[in-house]
Amino acid sequence: MEPRLFLTDDGSHSLRDTNFGVSYHSSHGAVQESRHVFIEAGLRDLLVSETSIRIVELGFGTGLNALLVRQLADLNSTIQFYYTTYEQYPVDPRQARQFNYPEVLACAPTWLYELHDSDWGTAHQLCPNFTFQKHRQDFLAGPQDATEVVFYDAFAPEQQPELWTVAAMGHCYRLLAPGGRLVTYCAKGQFKRNLRAAGFRVERLPGPIGKREMTRALV
Repeated sequence: MEPRLFLTDDGSHSLRDTNFGVSYHSSHGAVQESRHVFIEAGLRDLLVSETSIRIVELGFGTGLNALLVRQLADLNSTIQFYYTTYEQYPVDPRQARQFNYPEVLACAPTWLYELHDSDWGTAHQLCPNFTFQKHRQDFLAGPQDATEVVFYDAFAPEQQPELWTVAAMGHCYRLLAPGGRLVTYCAKGQFKRNLRAAGFRVERLPGPIGKREMTRALV
């Protein structure tokens, strides 16, 4: 059954998954949550020191995180952004055309549509400094190349426990280049213990609206 579209408190859309019984974003605001967790905690400080940033994402979902990075690339033309995402349960591109992110973010609708319409497994240079590639496969069996940032945006441990284990975190640790980081909305105690067991140094950061904490884990 197709996920159900709904409006979050900041005026941006999200989806409620009918199979897992959870929403893709916080009901307090999809855009505010993604900006807080992935852009501010994941990328903001890198913009002053890096000329190239590689990002691997688990959970393409609505495409909001990728769209925010594409918008960031448009504002930072001296930095090359390489974005690779893994999604086993993709949103229908026709449903993606209902999302109001272009209106909320004041960007061209084609920026969002191109993300959903692009071929799986093929790298697309969607603008001079933003290269995008998506894979419809198991993240834990997928990426091997070093990256600077992991956006960990799976459904919560209650819904997808296999993606929050020590083994899964070990996979992320091996992906990250020295000085790299993983960012996620999740702040559960067992998850943070699993990160430490995999070798990460764990930071507890203030969460987005409606959530006390989030997690950033450093190599």
